[in-house]
Amino acid sequence: MHAARLTDSLCYHGEGPIWSASWGEGGALRFVDMLAGSFLELDPASGGITRTEVPSPVVACVRPRRGGGAVLALEKGFGLQEPDGTITALPALWDEPVRMNEGAVAPDGTFWCGSMAYDRTEGAASMWRLGTDGTAIRAWGDVTISNGLAMSPDHAHGYYVDTPTGRVDVLDWDETAGFVGRRTFRDLGDEDGHPDGLTVDAEGRVWVAMNGAGRALCLESDGTVAERVEVDARQVTACTFGGEGLTTLYLTTSRENLPEGEDPAAGSLFAVAPGVSGIAEELVFGG
Repeated sequence: MHAARLTDSLCYHGEGPIWSASWGEGGALRFVDMLAGSFLELDPASGGITRTEVPSPVVACVRPRRGGGAVLALEKGFGLQEPDGTITALPALWDEPVRMNEGAVAPDGTFWCGSMAYDRTEGAASMWRLGTDGTAIRAWGDVTISNGLAMSPDHAHGYYVDTPTGRVDVLDWDETAGFVGRRTFRDLGDEDGHPDGLTVDAEGRVWVAMNGAGRALCLESDGTVAERVEVDARQVTACTFGGEGLTTLYLTTSRENLPEGEDPAAGSLFAVAPGVSGIAEELVFGG
């Protein structure tokens, strides 16, 4: 199947799309222009786009928050958006040349986000957890480019990408310990591109963006490739389900490090209707 281009090249480094019923009038899609320090919101009815600046040179991830607003991953820590739109940056968690990169809300309402070094030093990054009380802890280290994280429909498992491994991993979710038991779900070394952001549909299949390949893959429960979504931009970064009935798969793309004029659709938002829907239960940050 082939994704349609929805927008002009709006982003330098589009990433982290997520749909929430709490945004807009009856639901909206948000995604980040990560290295521009802003996030965008798509009104699905009009197709209009609004851009919101944040108090940070980087906004890596935006996810819905209980009571309205959002939780944010900023360059060196977290931030909170109030229902009135006010954004507050929480204290920085480190001083090193490392930035947040991608994350997700867990079933207990905590927000997890991983990082990466600006120079992509192997093992220099970490996974962080923001508790509902506002306390941030380092959950694990030895990460290089922390990317997609998403839960299974029954919340028993999380799927996770550290891009240079070339794999999608699976972890068990434990209400006390958090994510545990990390192991390989699917090694994608035999596919073009590199695994980046991902999402999970209502049937438990994993959809993963393959950066550099101009496509996303749908993986069955045994890891086999069930579908390929072709995208007219090479650097596909992430995907999520949204729209009416959560039946649209939205895909973000990037023009980071591309020469001027190369890959003219890079940085655009794309969409396709793959014949399945996203998970109906929305996970929101509880703080």
